[in-house]
Amino acid sequence: MPYNDPHAAPRAEGPTRHDEARPAPTGRRRSSGKPAFRTPILRAGLAGIAALLTLTVTASWTPASASSADASTGSSVTTSSTPYLPEPTGPHPVGTTSLRLEDTSRPDPWVPEAESRELMVSLWYPARSRNGRRAPYMTPKESELILKGKGVTGVPSDVLSRTRTNAFSGAEPAGRGHTLPLVVLSPGFTDPRSSLTALAEELASRGYVVAAIDHTYETFATTFPGGRVTTCAACELEGVDDFGEKAVKNRAVDVSFVIDQLTGPHATWTGASLIDASRIAMAGTSLGGASVAETMLKDSRVRAGINMDGLMFAPIPARGLARPFLFLGQPLHSPGGMDATWDRDWEHLTGWRRWLVVAGAVHPSFSDYDLLAQQIGVDLGSELPGRRSVDITRRYVRAFFDLHLRGKPQPLLHRPSVRYPEVEFCSPETKTCG
Repeated sequence: MPYNDPHAAPRAEGPTRHDEARPAPTGRRRSSGKPAFRTPILRAGLAGIAALLTLTVTASWTPASASSADASTGSSVTTSSTPYLPEPTGPHPVGTTSLRLEDTSRPDPWVPEAESRELMVSLWYPARSRNGRRAPYMTPKESELILKGKGVTGVPSDVLSRTRTNAFSGAEPAGRGHTLPLVVLSPGFTDPRSSLTALAEELASRGYVVAAIDHTYETFATTFPGGRVTTCAACELEGVDDFGEKAVKNRAVDVSFVIDQLTGPHATWTGASLIDASRIAMAGTSLGGASVAETMLKDSRVRAGINMDGLMFAPIPARGLARPFLFLGQPLHSPGGMDATWDRDWEHLTGWRRWLVVAGAVHPSFSDYDLLAQQIGVDLGSELPGRRSVDITRRYVRAFFDLHLRGKPQPLLHRPSVRYPEVEFCSPETKTCG
């Protein structure tokens, strides 16, 4: 089955040159030259539900006035030329750095003439102090290409690059050797690793090392050292059978390679000795979320996982997955609903498991983009006002990892909470959530 993400907005035609230092891949279907907005094969989802899901996102990534946003959310929304991420809530300052990693054991799956697989990875971690420069969210060029790819007009092309973050570039890591759990984050298809910064900063402030991966040639823009920018070669694979499953399996290999580089005998990060390699987990949004179970099946080092709003393109096999797993998504993922893949794979989750949906959420609500879109005056159709989407995602993801990597009891994961009434616990047996 082709991979179409039904939740995401239509995108504009992107550039066909995917690497400033390499020729564009050959033998792939090129842009048809049709008008700017379309729903590509990488966006439309399971054939039987694409039409309904498209109805839920037709307003996505369209400029909206503050007054129209107020009307749709029932809460004051202030547009700003300086978007910002909420401060993390933990006791630790947060440091960050980026690594270029190269897997010479395999060619790039999307651009075969690239004889190795290059990845950019951002790390967030508890730091000794708040001294230094706040890390940039992304480059102006990345902002331009991402907004163009999503079809956003009416806002400055560099607006996402202005986002104020809370981590300090190159800050000295804090902690004792081999004591910090590692969480790997995988973003949605076409989205950069920076789209999960608010979650990463929160976990780092609570004593986790967090590694977010740009899956090269699956993003609208990834910048490598020296300024080389790669774009979305995978976006051109229109109509390819089983593309979603291929992408998920490739991401699992990417994740295992990154774990090797952070925990192996020749670790590439100077703070790698802080990581407790016996406590590793993973979370992802959309295609990144869909990749979590596949990674866990292939790599036993990943002890627990969260799929945030991702269709399960690679089914969990009948032998099952016995490690802890959380489904966290928008109401379209309710049991017996339009996405049957969560129902199918729920039966094969044989360890600790939960299925939660967030009332009022949309697909970008599990990344930074629900919050940032409201700040820059873009309407995604979310009913979660302001920072609420970030607060919910941070709180439930942290509870899951605190439970399964630190052994701390989490009543939040046992029953509905009056503090988070939007979060509903689902019962596949009765096909209800509440």
